Order: sequence, then structure tokens, then C-alpha cells
Amino acid sequence: MPTIRTVVFDLGGVLIDWNPAYLYRQLLPTEAEVTWFLANICTPAWNEAQDAGRPLAEATEWLVQQHPAHAPLIRAYYARWPEMLGGAIARTVELLAQLRQTGRYRLYALTNWSAETFPIAQDRFEFLHWFEGVVVSGEEKTRKPFPEIYDTLVSRYQIDPAQAVYIDDNPPNLPPAQALGFHTIRFQQPAQLRADLLALGLRFG
Repeated sequence: MPTIRTVVFDLGGVLIDWNPAYLYRQLLPTEAEVTWFLANICTPAWNEAQDAGRPLAEATEWLVQQHPAHAPLIRAYYARWPEMLGGAIARTVELLAQLRQTGRYRLYALTNWSAETFPIAQDRFEFLHWFEGVVVSGEEKTRKPFPEIYDTLVSRYQIDPAQAVYIDDNPPNLPPAQALGFHTIRFQQPAQLRADLLALGLRFG
């Protein structure tokens, strides 16, 4: 069994419930329209460019030019971005707290997140200050799953991947960590994460 000394968490979908639909359900009359708008106008690929460092104002104006009929809805994406935060995923935060309280593990986060919106989350969620370090894609001008951001995590914090586990809910983000030697866990729910961490020999008390 490996000796795990470092635990690296993804944030969105693991510790924080973030979903643009929370906002657009307030702005559009049907779920079908919300789904269509987020699949065709303010798409995940468009948002990922901001996660990789594109300024929010620049991204918004570019998209408005592409879809002028949807300008008010497009502008709402970042103007009302805090309304996309559904809250902490409480049972995962409890696991993080338990790991922290043991004093046995170095705790870090690696997240795809705009540098402009991440401070909003930091103000809202106290547990984001529990990590020894957080690598934010928007600050690094690259994002998962590109290898450079994993290299940044390892080199900046002197992490030994063979003694570390990386947790992420998005399957494509796991292979680059595995390539560096990390143990990896695909997050699906807190109970499963706890079981998988126990299987790697981690202790919560």
C-alpha cells in the first residue's frame, strides 16, 4: 500500500457546487431553454477560455458580437456569476476538515477557475483558506487537462506524486496527473471518496 502524504483536491464539483443553470433558471422560462442556451451560446468551451486566463470583459464582448440577439443573457453570465454558486458540498468539506485535523497530510487544490471570479469564492467559502496552496488556472494562463498546470503544482509545492493522491470529478483531468505518478480518484460522491481514500491507507482520525 502506498504512503500518501499529500492530497490534492479539485474544487468545482468536488467541494463546491457550481452550475450556470442556477442563474439561467431565473432568467429563462423553461428548462429546455436553459439547456439550449448553455449548450449553444454560453458554452462550456467558451467558459474554459476564461478559466485559461481570457479576461471576462473581453470574452463577454466577443460573444455578444457573435450572438447580439442574446446580449442581455450573455452579459448576465459574469455580471451575476455569484448566483451560479450553489454552495459547498458539505460532506466533502467534512472529509477535508477531518484530513486537516489529523495533521498528517499536506493539502492542496488544483482548479480550473477564472482569476477574476475565484476571489468571490474565497470570500464565500472559508475552507478555501485551509489549503497550503491553490493553483488557479486563470492565474497560470493554462488549465486542466494541459500538462503544464500539473507540472506547476508539483514544482511550486515540491510534491512527490508517488506519495500524493489527486481527486477530480472530470475524467479527462485524471490521466495527466497519473502520467506524473499521482494516485488518482474520480470523485462521484462523498461516501465513495471516503472509501477510496481509506483504501489508499489514509486515516480520518
